[in-house]
Amino acid sequence: MKFCTTIVYSFLFAFIPFVLYSQNFTTSNLPIIIIDTHGQAIVDDPKIIADMGIIDNGPGTINKITDNWNNYNGKIGIEIRGSSSQMYPKKSYGFETRNTSDTDKNQDVSLLGLPAENDWILYAPYSDKSMLRDVIAYHLSQRMGWYASRFRYCELVIDGEYKGVYILLEKIKRNANRVNISKLKSTDNTGDNVTGGYILKIDKATGTVGGSFDSQYQPNLPSDTNQARKITFLYEYPQKHNPPKDDDITQQQEQYIQGFINAFESSLKSSLFADSTRGGYRKYINTASFIDYFLLTETVFNVDGYRISTFMYKNKDSKGGLLNMGPVWDYNISQGNADYYNGNRTDQWAYQMNASFPGDYSLVPFWWERLLEDTRYRDEAKCRWIILRKEAFHTDSLMHFIDSLATMLQEPQNRNYQKWPILKEYVWPNAVIPGSYQGEVDYLKTWLATRLAWLDYTIPGVCDALAIEQENKSGQVHLYPNPSSGDVYIQLDHINENVPVVAEVYNMLGQKITSHSFKSANTPELLSASQLPSGILLIKLYVKEVLISTQKVVKSN
Repeated sequence: MKFCTTIVYSFLFAFIPFVLYSQNFTTSNLPIIIIDTHGQAIVDDPKIIADMGIIDNGPGTINKITDNWNNYNGKIGIEIRGSSSQMYPKKSYGFETRNTSDTDKNQDVSLLGLPAENDWILYAPYSDKSMLRDVIAYHLSQRMGWYASRFRYCELVIDGEYKGVYILLEKIKRNANRVNISKLKSTDNTGDNVTGGYILKIDKATGTVGGSFDSQYQPNLPSDTNQARKITFLYEYPQKHNPPKDDDITQQQEQYIQGFINAFESSLKSSLFADSTRGGYRKYINTASFIDYFLLTETVFNVDGYRISTFMYKNKDSKGGLLNMGPVWDYNISQGNADYYNGNRTDQWAYQMNASFPGDYSLVPFWWERLLEDTRYRDEAKCRWIILRKEAFHTDSLMHFIDSLATMLQEPQNRNYQKWPILKEYVWPNAVIPGSYQGEVDYLKTWLATRLAWLDYTIPGVCDALAIEQENKSGQVHLYPNPSSGDVYIQLDHINENVPVVAEVYNMLGQKITSHSFKSANTPELLSASQLPSGILLIKLYVKEVLISTQKVVKSN
């Protein structure tokens, strides 16, 4: 009898959570994530141990809350994450996938088809009622050819309570599948070893324990501003810990990266900053990454841009060694979703924020205004903008992407806003309140289309025969055969002959495979099969150091 009673109670214990949420939430076209904390409260810190299951029956298939946990079934360490977003009742979470038998150890796993890792984020869109703005930024960055956090929409249940629509994100981290830079060991303190890789960020210090250093130069401020200000760089990788850990950043590594940033900023301050032959800024930075970060941040007019949640990274000198901007992060109050600092305007510059709002604690580094004083940099940015508007930033393409996401979210958003009935309420920092989900999507699309049109006329610089014809004629770049089982040929039309061209080949994880330099002659250029591994490859083409195109090629054995 005791044995039978135990079975009954065990059955009820497993069934009761389903009863609690199945009344209103039984199926979804999105993956379903279920977390059981066993009665523990999830707090900001430390992480608690919980069980997590993911139900994902594949694209186009309905997921049922009663289905087996077929994508993940195991332990996690979970905590609340975020800074200002912690004030919202719908919380975001950071979690680590853990070893089942030893929950103190992290375990790399693939979740919802994303590359295996152990650090993940469940982002809770709340103030962004379209639930699209972050994803749009990551999508655009990826289409520009850069790594940005991959994402999957899902619906979340914690301890039997439906929590709404969430977005599973990759946490920004040094990893071959994320920020692909060299690992720094505590013994890497001299020579090429100490030169990378590093990840830094400009951000609020909330929750940060990783150490930091200050810029030696003040941000640009109006002349009547008497208060001394500073830009602080936080160590994202490697970090400092208290108490110290074996993988902490060393004193020599701190000295190196601080010296590198100081040298870069000093080069920008120099009267010779634009002279690449006499020690200008270009020997320190990947200019293409700065241009693309600038164009994306201005396209979505992120009021936090350049000054909060702003990441940058540097690899070893033997692997490039230049400072790159990115990955992009935290764009939920962009694209017209801010009622402060002109955040809903479509005719303002984010990089010029200091001039209008010098009293903010977080300011924009002087870099961006200084770079735009370089005629060559401005012209490269203009050329890049023209190319992007024909491809990744084409208005029709962007509107189609937004519509496809909104269609996918049509049923889940109904459940989300039954749980969180805020569509007709002000949630900081909403600039407008359309009152319906479709109204939110329509406002976002109208804002973006208007912003893109404004930038078409105001992006500085001149795009001429320096790199490409302004019309960016179709058929300018040909890669063939595609798919290919052997060699691939590149042909560039409408490019002046004898202009330097670089073709960089990447796999779909963002790892650079090879680089090939040649002179444009309007004749096919060979990429040998021996240089190209099998799979889907991205080929970035640079003309006079301007990224003019990113092409996808399928290479088979």
